[in-house]
Amino acid sequence: MTTTTARSRVPAGGPRTGDPALSASGRRARRAAGRRQSLAAVVLMAPFFALLTTVFLIPVGTALYLSFFSDDQPGLGFGPERTVFVGLRSYAAVLTDPTFLGGLGTVALYCLIYLPLMVGGALALALLLDSGAARLRAFAQLGLFLPHAVPGIIAALIWLYLYTPGISPVIDLFARADVTIDFLGIHTVVPSIVNIALWSNLGYNMVVFYAALQAVPREVIEASVVDGAGPVRTALQVKTPLVRASIVMVAIFTLIWALQLFTEPMLLSQSSPMISARFSPSMYIYDAAFTRNNYSLAAAASVVLLVCTIALSYGVTRFTGRADTEETR
Repeated sequence: MTTTTARSRVPAGGPRTGDPALSASGRRARRAAGRRQSLAAVVLMAPFFALLTTVFLIPVGTALYLSFFSDDQPGLGFGPERTVFVGLRSYAAVLTDPTFLGGLGTVALYCLIYLPLMVGGALALALLLDSGAARLRAFAQLGLFLPHAVPGIIAALIWLYLYTPGISPVIDLFARADVTIDFLGIHTVVPSIVNIALWSNLGYNMVVFYAALQAVPREVIEASVVDGAGPVRTALQVKTPLVRASIVMVAIFTLIWALQLFTEPMLLSQSSPMISARFSPSMYIYDAAFTRNNYSLAAAASVVLLVCTIALSYGVTRFTGRADTEETR
């Protein structure tokens, strides 16, 4: 009897565990904490969504709208101009235009040359700097990164000077060796554009890879050295797989930038007949909008280019994700 009474006794100085008041106050506290977390998430994400809406969603929506409408002048062109719904007519015109399809082919060739050289070259330089074989590492990083600090237009003008016959010291140097070279010829114009892009962006991507390599645990590298792996094997089989996420990121961003090829061919077109006004899809869009004043055609071409960019980026992401899944099995 005494034991039962002691067990049913409530401890002094505190409520029982099943007290309804305590449960209600706990729920209110959890709801208040949840509201504070939701408010903090909204505040932190608001700038991102505002920027996304301003620089992406609104322009894409405007391009979609313009692609379905066109300015028309009835009465053999003498009537007042009006905006009419044309449906998919602009898309059909873009997809059947040989100049636009040729520009896509040019950009595809550019990507096939540029992407491996950019990703492979930047990764090789980063591995070299991380290996310890390179001396004056800080100065080497600065020297490789400096071209990226030069604006794209200025870089294109510098290389235009070096590519132009009669004023280029490089062409004169080749001429003294009885070697004739045309950097802006039909077979060399795309590699020349690739060279400008490499010179401008190689150092930037090298810094990205070098930063990723600095996060690789030194214990892993020391273990590979103890196991007898040489510098090349350590770089290719130990370090490179550990920075695969950075490689994928650089490859996707480089692909997106390559599909928007515009600045270099636009400036080089002033000195080369091999570069037409519709050399790339971006130049085709510029020509349609500001030379032919056909904003519907330009908007449709922009949407097509956007779809191609999203599809290729998604394909690269899925391919690399599938490769990672197969390796972890």
